[in-house]
Amino acid sequence: MLAFGAVAAAVQADDREDADAAAQALARDQEKLGGYAFRAESWIGDLSKDVGKAVKMQLFKGNDYCIGVAVPRKSGVYVTGAVLDFQGQPVGEIQPVLDGWGFLLFFKPKKTGVYVVTLRLDEKGKKKDTACAIITGYK
Repeated sequence: MLAFGAVAAAVQADDREDADAAAQALARDQEKLGGYAFRAESWIGDLSKDVGKAVKMQLFKGNDYCIGVAVPRKSGVYVTGAVLDFQGQPVGEIQPVLDGWGFLLFFKPKKTGVYVVTLRLDEKGKKKDTACAIITGYK
């Protein structure tokens, strides 16, 4: 519990807003270019420099999903991740942002169920605690 408090104290509200704005920008691009409909709100949390994050998501068979993940653009942090299937295996396709501050995951489930989106800092960027936002779209 103490470690969580330290991460939360280190991550500022402005960082959460910046991460959300970056994820929303990824979503707007995919709405226009890919025809995805995105949820109105993002999931926003803290991402530790030492430990990744796993977020459960209910995904439905037959939908094409685009999951946008971002950290604050000017943080210098690079982030990467994956969608894991029921056996914990990565599925789908990742498309990283050139500057490393985010990525898009594209996935079409063959079964309805709870999948896990994993996030972690990439070795290429700065190692520091930061905010992270996830936004989900489908078509």
